[in-house]
Amino acid sequence: MRVVTPGGLPHFIVADVPHNPPMPSSCLVLARVLLLTLCIVSAAHAAEPHQYPHRYRITIDPALDRMAVEARFSSSVDTVNARSHDAGEYLADVRDCDSSKLIRLRNQRMMLPAGGIRCMSYTVDLQGAARSTDRDRLLAAGNIVVSPSLWLWRPTLAFGESIDIRFDLPEGLQVAVPWPRDEREPNTYRLSSSPESSNAPAVFGRFDYREIAVPGAMLRVSVPRTRSDESDLVDSNFIFEWLRRTATDVSLAYGRFPNPSPQVVVLPVDESRRSSSAVPFGRVARDGGEAIELYVDRGQPLEAYLQDWTATHEFSHLMLPYVTPAHRWISEGFAQYYQNVLLARSGTYEPLEAWQKLYDGLERGRQSRPELSPNEATARGMRNGRMKIYWSGAAIALLADVTLRERSGGSQTLDDVMERLQFCCLPSQRAWSGPELFETLDKLAGTPVFMPLYRRYADTAGFPDTRPVFGRLGLAVSDDKVRVRRGGELQHIRTAITRADSAEAGHGEQLAGRKAAARRAGAAGSR
Repeated sequence: MRVVTPGGLPHFIVADVPHNPPMPSSCLVLARVLLLTLCIVSAAHAAEPHQYPHRYRITIDPALDRMAVEARFSSSVDTVNARSHDAGEYLADVRDCDSSKLIRLRNQRMMLPAGGIRCMSYTVDLQGAARSTDRDRLLAAGNIVVSPSLWLWRPTLAFGESIDIRFDLPEGLQVAVPWPRDEREPNTYRLSSSPESSNAPAVFGRFDYREIAVPGAMLRVSVPRTRSDESDLVDSNFIFEWLRRTATDVSLAYGRFPNPSPQVVVLPVDESRRSSSAVPFGRVARDGGEAIELYVDRGQPLEAYLQDWTATHEFSHLMLPYVTPAHRWISEGFAQYYQNVLLARSGTYEPLEAWQKLYDGLERGRQSRPELSPNEATARGMRNGRMKIYWSGAAIALLADVTLRERSGGSQTLDDVMERLQFCCLPSQRAWSGPELFETLDKLAGTPVFMPLYRRYADTAGFPDTRPVFGRLGLAVSDDKVRVRRGGELQHIRTAITRADSAEAGHGEQLAGRKAAARRAGAAGSR
């Protein structure tokens, strides 16, 4: 989710753990990572039922009015549900397709026969389901966005179970869903168990679609066409290039994007959400796959997109598994920290600008509900400490990063631990608690850093005092303005955290220059 940016960090937290313990060698750390990965994979295989997937065939009519679904189950099922409580409003003609008997719906549950069924067919009012949200109001005819939670009726999937879903589409129509694609069959996707953190979008119709290669990943990007294309200041080609650059920025953490094939859907923002930002809102949904939804103001100039941080923040969420709502402050905070650090490395921010934004955000977190701990603030919800929820985890991320770098003499960083997490455990099919995540990060680091921080701050009222660490990094603060000062013992760590990647910074400048030149040429041609 989007919120305004900034942060800081503390030094005294190093007292939580023995100061400067011997750091394990890189070989020992690698061995621990491989052992942890082997244990996780072995446990997954032990739990996996190894059965054939259920198979769904979905047919869409040319007008995008109706969807016909045939579901053939790998074994008899006695319960079938949709994720949304409203899904029954758009459902019709549900039958056991082996006997053609009608199946009734009661209280949003299908009343299946006692012995279960092996096959089911039903139809969905697709346009009606699409109109149930405001996503479609600004889209051009022939484009609809409707969550699978409103049209996909299925059995609950245990770990290791899956559904193969094939779409039969009229010529010229496309579909984009959050699930991994089966490369062996056209328009076929595999839905597996997932955290189901929220309802992901599915896009149908004639929209702009592109697969964008970035380090370690292929983004599957859909840009539905809008009713106001002629007044848009940016076109789909620019949006594709902007997303390529932003995803590449996120790969600067450890050399590759954290998810090999995420869905990205770019939708127009409505009047109620417009602001001075090019991207006023974004969110990540882990719903059978990982999807990022970005709401953009296509009336904003291209420079506004290049300076915006929302997409960087949302992409950074993929560096962690889905963390349970009780510990949301961890996932939001790590994304806040990385959004600023990565925008400095990409050249979007000057290093001092990034430290100023970090300081500003951490100060907002410190001033937010000082009587609450991060866990308490999260339990009470956004209205009771939004900035504490978004910035407590950023302080922890910064403290952990500085501690890892200082202890190891620069040979281990937070980036390294995030890379090992991605290697062993991501994308993850389940939700993680905060302590479980931090215990895993400590194992991957080979030294206790994260859990000592959790034990010190998670249930403690107030906010980590980041001022001592700023001083050690060679940063001074006066009247809330951050400046570089001489003599910081850890100034080399400060420089390393925000060191710009010259190639990516240069590409950003070229993109801005190329688009500005094209816009000037277009203006000249219209005179």
